[in-house]
This record gives sequence, structure tokens and C-alpha cells, in this order.
Amino acid sequence: MSEAPLPAIRSLPSWLLGRAAARGRALVAEALAGEDMRMWHHVVLSAVRDLAPVAQADLGRGVRLDPKDLVGVLNDLQSAGLVVREPDPKDRRKNAVSLTDRGARLLKRCEKAARTANDELLAPLSAAEREQFMAMLLRISATAD
Repeated sequence: MSEAPLPAIRSLPSWLLGRAAARGRALVAEALAGEDMRMWHHVVLSAVRDLAPVAQADLGRGVRLDPKDLVGVLNDLQSAGLVVREPDPKDRRKNAVSLTDRGARLLKRCEKAARTANDELLAPLSAAEREQFMAMLLRISATAD
């Protein structure tokens, strides 16, 4: 059964952006699954690489993930040998999270897979259109923060 026509809704930028975002997330999720990685795990692994050593609470705020959800993701990543949690040198009462060598290697593969998925998403656009589209997305998303 085809979708009912909703021209007023389907012409809204928010609708189109949502559809494009859903397609992008699906492509990236599929690519990451090839590396046995989930989206939030990839986000957290990337943030740890960029911020390490990072206090667990700061990491959660940085990626905007609920502390309970972050603990679950970090437990998974630590069990897989991708991150380590050790006492924070700045405050021994807190945990600091760092990437392991194994985590860094996996992250490189995941980043490559995500780039390939994003290239597929933007394949209908020329290089100039991609650059312009990215600039516009950055302008739009910057107003949300």
C-alpha cells in the first residue's frame, strides 16, 4: 500500500530533513553493524578519543547522553577492550575514560564506514552541492544550540 498523499506536510523542510536524517542514520547504522558497532557506541568512542582522558560525567554532557545510558555504553565498550576507566588524575573520586589501542583501531574502521555511508547518502549531489548543503546544515543546526 502506498503512502497517502500529504503534500502540505511533505513539502515542509522539517519533514524532508527528518526523512533524510532517518535515511542517513539507517545507512550509518548498517555500515557500523559491519564492524559490530552501534551508533551510540561509535559516538562515545569518538568523543573519548577527542577528549581523553575525560571524566565520565563530562563525557555524558559532551555527547548529551543520559548518565544511566552512558554507563551501559561504557560497560559495553570496556568489556570489549575498547576503553578503560581509571581514577581521574584531577579528581580521584571520579572515573576518567580513555581509548585503548584496540578502540583506536576499531574507531578508524568505523569512521571510514560512516564516511562511506554518508557518501552514499549524498551521492545525488555534486561536490559543490555537497559543500553548500553541509554549510547550510551547519547554519541551521547552529541555531538549535
